[in-house]
Amino acid sequence: MLHPLLILLLGTAVVVFLIVRLRIGAFFALMLAALLVSFLAPGEAAVKVTRTLEAFGTTAGKISVIIACAAVIGQCMMDSGAADRIVRAFLRLFGEKRAPVALMGSGFVLSVPVFFDTVFYLLIPLARSLHGKTKKDYLLYILAIAGGAAITHTLVPPTPGPLAMAENLGFDVGMMMIMGIAVSLPCALASLVFAAWIQRRLEVPMRPVAGGEAETEDAGPETPPGLLVSALPIALPVILISAKTIVSVLVGEEPEESVWNRVTPTINFLGDSNIALTLSAAVALLLYVYKRRPCKETVEKNIERALMSAGIIILITSAGGAFGAMLKEANVGPVIEGLFGERGGASSITLIFIGWLLASLMKISQGSSTVAMITTSSIVAAMVQPEALEIHPVYLATAIGSGSLCLSWMNDSGFWIVAKMSGLTEVEALRTWTVALLVLSLSGLLFTILLATFFPMPITPAG
Repeated sequence: MLHPLLILLLGTAVVVFLIVRLRIGAFFALMLAALLVSFLAPGEAAVKVTRTLEAFGTTAGKISVIIACAAVIGQCMMDSGAADRIVRAFLRLFGEKRAPVALMGSGFVLSVPVFFDTVFYLLIPLARSLHGKTKKDYLLYILAIAGGAAITHTLVPPTPGPLAMAENLGFDVGMMMIMGIAVSLPCALASLVFAAWIQRRLEVPMRPVAGGEAETEDAGPETPPGLLVSALPIALPVILISAKTIVSVLVGEEPEESVWNRVTPTINFLGDSNIALTLSAAVALLLYVYKRRPCKETVEKNIERALMSAGIIILITSAGGAFGAMLKEANVGPVIEGLFGERGGASSITLIFIGWLLASLMKISQGSSTVAMITTSSIVAAMVQPEALEIHPVYLATAIGSGSLCLSWMNDSGFWIVAKMSGLTEVEALRTWTVALLVLSLSGLLFTILLATFFPMPITPAG
C-alpha cells in the first residue's frame, strides 16, 4: 500500500501532466486522477470505481443547477442590454475623469454572474472608445477592467471556482459570497493603484486589433432596461443567499416564538442557492424577452448556448469533487495533519499560506485558475475538519482563490484574451497583466490573513 503523501503527489502530477503535456482537458485529467487515487487508496477493489462515480454525482447534484442558472443569467444580461446598462451607469456616476474606477466597478459587478472572458469582450470596446476621446491612459483602462473582473470571478459565487471551493471545504455558499466580496473590494482597489502606477511608467499605444471595433456599437435594444431592473439578476441571488447566511447567525439561541424563528423557514427556502439562482435566471430571461421580443427559436438557441458553456464547467467541477473525495479515501488528511503536529496559535495562518501556495503552484504549472481552485481546495479539504479549525474555512477558500490568480503567463487562456483583445505584445502583457494579477494575488492573501486574525468566526457543527 502506497503512502498517502505519495498518492497525493501522483494524483496531482497526473492532473498537471495530462493538462499541460497531453492537452486532454481538465475534465478528463481530474477524472482520471480521481480514479487513480481511488485505486491506490484502501478499500475493496469492487467499490473503487463506484465510489469515484458516486462522489462525482454527489458534487454534480449540488452545483449543476447553480452553474447552469449562472450561465443563463449572464447570457440574458448580455442579450437584453442589462450588462451594458450597468456599465453606462458606472460611467455616468464617476464621469470621464474617473473612467478607470467606472471600468473597474463594471468589471467587478458583471463578473459575478458572467464569465471573465465575456466581461472583457464586453468592456474592451468601451476602453478603446474612451482612449479615442481622452488620448491617454489606455493601459490603465485595460488593467482596470481586467482587474475588477478577475477578482470577483475568482472569489464570488456563482462562478464555478468559488462555488466548488465552498462545496469542497464544506461551508455555506452565502458565506463565500459575503467574505468573497469583502476580500475582493480592497484587492480591486489595490490593482487599480498598480494600474495607475504602471501607466505612468509604461506608455502602451492603442494598436489595431482584429475585430476590435466590431462591438463598439451597442448591440442591445434601442431603449435599454432601467438600472434597477438591469441589476436585479445580480443583486437578487446575492441578497437572498446572504440573507439566509446572516439569519442563520442571528437566530442563534433565540426562543422558538421569536420573529426570527418564524421567518427563518421562508428565508431558508428562498436563500437556498438553487432556488435563488433559479429565480434570478427567470428574472433575467423575462427581462431579455421583454426588451428584445425574440422569437421562440432565438430564445431556445441562446439558452442552449448558455447551457452548453455551463456543461463543461459542471463536468470539470464535479470531477474535481470526485478527486477531493478520493484523497479523503486515501487518508491524505490525517497524514498531513500529523506533519504539523498539534495546531498552535499560528497554525491558522500556516494553513492559509499553504492553501495560497498550493493554488499558486497549480496556477503557474497548468494555467487555469478554476482548475487550481478545484484541485487545491480538494487537497486542503482532505487535510482539515472544518469544525476543528480555529478560523472559518471560508478564509482557506479566499486564500486559495487568491493564489489561483498568481503569475498568469503563456499557458493561461486569460493571458491571451487580455493580450490579443488589448493589442498588447507578449512582453507588455507579462510586464503589466501578469504583475497586476500578482498584486491581486498577494493582496488577497494579505486581506485574508487580516480578516482571519481579527474575525476568525470558527464554524460550529450546526454551521
